[in-house]
Amino acid sequence: MSVRRSRLGCAERVLPVIALMGLCTAARAETLELVGYAGALGEWEITASVIPIGPAGKKEFTGPLKMRHVGYCTQDGPEERAGEISLQLASRSESLTARLVLDGIPCTYSARKTHAYEGTMACTNRAPVPLMVWLK
Repeated sequence: MSVRRSRLGCAERVLPVIALMGLCTAARAETLELVGYAGALGEWEITASVIPIGPAGKKEFTGPLKMRHVGYCTQDGPEERAGEISLQLASRSESLTARLVLDGIPCTYSARKTHAYEGTMACTNRAPVPLMVWLK
């Protein structure tokens, strides 16, 4: 009987730890990494780490965004811009819409998924810019 009780006691201590590990893994899986390129020649590299917001089934995310100029026209090192992105995926993840703020300038982005999300970013008082992103 004592052997049986000790095995059961061990299981009672280990199962809650395993359950917590599963919750942590599920939370990390919801965080998305966004990478992409903006500009006619892909001269701007875009990166963001976004977390889910709102109800679980809505597929809405938000987080900090960084743009880095990787084109040849850079003279004093790569120019960088920081901002925020809020995005929403369609129910089947076939399209993406986003609101961005880059150095205080509001922008919108709408894209359809092919091999990546391809669309156009439109910023206040600026010409639309091609933007291609991937979500990981």
